[in-house]
Amino acid sequence: MDYTRLGTTGLQVSRLCLGCMGFGRAEGWVHNTWTLDEAASRPIIKQALELGINFFDTANVYATGASEAILGPALKDFARRDEVVIATKVHGRMRPGANGAGLSRTHILTEIDNSLRRLQTDYVDLYQIHRWDYETPIEETMEALHDVVRAGKVRYIGASAMFAWQFQRALHVAELHGWTRFVSMQNHLNLIYREEEREMLPLCRAEGIGVIPYSPLASGRLTRDWTAEQTTRSETDPIAKYKYDSTAETDRRVVEQVAALAEQRGVARTHVALAWLLQKQPVAAPIIGATKARHLAEALGALTVKLSAEEVAALEAPYAPHRIVGHQ
Repeated sequence: MDYTRLGTTGLQVSRLCLGCMGFGRAEGWVHNTWTLDEAASRPIIKQALELGINFFDTANVYATGASEAILGPALKDFARRDEVVIATKVHGRMRPGANGAGLSRTHILTEIDNSLRRLQTDYVDLYQIHRWDYETPIEETMEALHDVVRAGKVRYIGASAMFAWQFQRALHVAELHGWTRFVSMQNHLNLIYREEEREMLPLCRAEGIGVIPYSPLASGRLTRDWTAEQTTRSETDPIAKYKYDSTAETDRRVVEQVAALAEQRGVARTHVALAWLLQKQPVAAPIIGATKARHLAEALGALTVKLSAEEVAALEAPYAPHRIVGHQ
């Protein structure tokens, strides 16, 4: 395993992060058809640790807290707390009624304690806002995040899925008031969806922000033939269906380019898709949503694949602009 610093911080993370959205089942959870229960999730977490992965990403809203409740005890059983980097998120609705969602001071202070209880830890290494809250002043959100850092409940803060102008505004507000600054951006980025290259990636490079992309394999679309039989997730996950258009001709050409280069190199398509991300600045660690042992083992091989400038250009050539997906 290779390691890198997250942005300009001193925190070292593995170059692959285990995404934990696939762990946990809960009534009404939209992903119930393909997520794993605790018994099936724990071996994946243990395997990740054995492969050298020290970076684990979840969210309070994943399976309404069940993902955190699985991840925390497993890490407690399989690793020392100071050897792992735990990231979770806040924003989504966790209970009905007023103050049950968003980025208000009330919701943040309530939900960090709930996350710590489920994760069975005294602190979270990286606490991320899951989306932008249009109803709460960003000043209120940034001050609340600063306070949870000062309280020792959070070591670093990050953001996810927003417009570059919003992220820049949050960074400015923190700097203006001397509050804790975001160190990472978790955004939607892969060979099929590259809209983040227009503004967000240049901003992150300029500001020293580490990027930890989600959906690096486009929900598996970059790993199989365009006409291949659909997986359970691709058939039943409404979010994945919304993100990717199965009729897009340009997307098909991207997938075919990945396949051609993988065959030429004699490697898995996963290696090519992840190697493209790993060479892109300032990407620190793509988030791998593994639900099978082979997913992690295969992803690890991407660390040994170094793409030439010509290969990168060939992979990127078929791309066409996409509508914004992942935030609004």
